[in-house]
Amino acid sequence: MSEPAIEVRDLAKHFGPIVAVDDVDFSVPTGSTTALLGGNGAGKTTTISMLLGLLLPTTGSVTVLGEDMLRHRYRVLPRMNFSSPYVDLPRRLTTAENLRVYAQLYGLPDIGRRLRDVSDAFVLGDIMNRQVASLSAGQKTRVALAKALINAPDLLLLDEPTASLDPDTADWVRGYLKDYQTETDATILLASHNMSEVEHMCDDVIMMHAGRIVDRGAPTELIDRYGRTNLEEVFLDIARRRSQDGDWNKAAQ
Repeated sequence: MSEPAIEVRDLAKHFGPIVAVDDVDFSVPTGSTTALLGGNGAGKTTTISMLLGLLLPTTGSVTVLGEDMLRHRYRVLPRMNFSSPYVDLPRRLTTAENLRVYAQLYGLPDIGRRLRDVSDAFVLGDIMNRQVASLSAGQKTRVALAKALINAPDLLLLDEPTASLDPDTADWVRGYLKDYQTETDATILLASHNMSEVEHMCDDVIMMHAGRIVDRGAPTELIDRYGRTNLEEVFLDIARRRSQDGDWNKAAQ
């Protein structure tokens, strides 16, 4: 059995008196798609930031693609990438200029060919010479995804990967990501509020609430465990602080 693509142990992050992530443990198998879910303030973004090495943990360890992110972050960064519609690319640069900058940062050979490949894949031809500031929200999402695939990463961290896309394009993107994963054995960790998307894309779901992992399982397992008909109903139960055994606050008393 191959080692997990991500392994997190006893992970915590405090911002002064605020505990954003509290004693989190999980692993993500290589070649799988795992969702990290929770309401606002659950700790998802902070956890992803620590996986990327953008934030240092208060305590605990993060191992990504076999490397300790605290000691050997720069060994693994060329094999990772990240996409979020909420993180702006340089707005004054064109789409092509943005993609070229990131290709250069990753030290890619034959950059022109790689730009053509991702432009064709994400249908960017008409906007390659437009400034990012002039693009629609859906176009920016497609550019962000193209940037995330520019280095053919072994690990993709995706925040709302189909945000602002029309249903047809969103469905195409999901199919593209699954095909990419099948071809490369890449690992995907995604955060999304689209529960239908998570049900269809993900092998495993990690549910967070108030900085802690409160449940985990395959989408069908969670739906059965909570006696619900879909993952959105499970998410609402957890977001409203209910577990299958009742309110967590009451259970803790």
